[in-house]
Amino acid sequence: MARTKREMASTLWPTTATRIALLAFTLAATSACGAETDTADTSSDRQPDEASSTTTLDPNNLPNPYQTHRDWGVLPEGRDWGRVSGVSIDPDGEHIWVFERCGGDNCVTSDDPTVLRFATDGTLVAAFGADMFVRPHGMHVDQEGNVWVTDGRAAREAELQEAPDAARKGNQVVKFNAQGEVLMVLGTPGTTGEPPAALNQPNDVIVAPNGDILVSEGHSAQGPHGRISRFSSDGTFLGSFGEFGPGPGQFRIPHAMAFDSGGRLFVADRGNNRIQIFDEHYEFVDEWPQFGRPNDVFIDSDDTMYVLDSESGDERNPGMKRGLYIGSAVGGTLQAYIPPHETEGPHGTIGEGVTLDAAGNIFVGEVSVRGMTMFTRR
Repeated sequence: MARTKREMASTLWPTTATRIALLAFTLAATSACGAETDTADTSSDRQPDEASSTTTLDPNNLPNPYQTHRDWGVLPEGRDWGRVSGVSIDPDGEHIWVFERCGGDNCVTSDDPTVLRFATDGTLVAAFGADMFVRPHGMHVDQEGNVWVTDGRAAREAELQEAPDAARKGNQVVKFNAQGEVLMVLGTPGTTGEPPAALNQPNDVIVAPNGDILVSEGHSAQGPHGRISRFSSDGTFLGSFGEFGPGPGQFRIPHAMAFDSGGRLFVADRGNNRIQIFDEHYEFVDEWPQFGRPNDVFIDSDDTMYVLDSESGDERNPGMKRGLYIGSAVGGTLQAYIPPHETEGPHGTIGEGVTLDAAGNIFVGEVSVRGMTMFTRR
């Protein structure tokens, strides 16, 4: 569909000004992917959201054209799946890359390889990245087949007492080639700070159409960081945009990023319960709350958007349901919805990383239930 014929999301959702006023009251309750919390966002600090969008959505009215296949992907004998928040498709469209947390929620004391490449039938065909990371988080495979990953935080004091060597890991972005050779490191491993010398809780990394390397930082809903840092293709720091807050172009946990076919940047601004959209100059364009409280966003070549929400519920983003929302990156209309996995809790759960293969199969990295899930067309 031509962009001049774009469907207008404003006919379905409140105006940007109205949504921003509502979001200004929202105090999101968490920063953690799964059970592990950031020091700035402990469970005792968590408070229910005071307000949310006045427009609610019943996803049960949307079709679910997919069937679920849990426990996709076979690991070597003796190794169990840990939490997975980073997944990406290979340029060949037939291999899935996974950034796995060493059988648990971090790799502080593990020497398991964390970067895994699977065929779409679940066969493991490559593994590397052992003894390099504290907490595997985001992943992006560029068009040349290079594998980019983010190490989401530095080791904590108790972890360093148990594993002093972990001081050389964390708060870094690493670029590998497909064979596992390290080509670039952004940030100073083990150091928390300001770019270019250091990074602070890098969530995700992506290569822009113009070759810029974008790194989203800040994994606490209480701040103080919420930004996207830019680097040139050779790693030279170009500056950052955004700051912590609820307004246009501000972020509260910029958890993931994706580009549409027109070069617009989509940011999963999880702590603000919205997708934010920026033009090719990284200027704010719009925000969309209809895709829930987003953990990850994937946009295919047809500008169909896949957004994971594993946190909406009574306290965070009330009125929305957890699950996988599928819609248009052109106009923001919703087209389909995959419900969450059933759990003992009232809201269920679903993962934090999503990608799509050439055949249209959806692959999701799971945090709460761990491992991988594959969704195929009915």
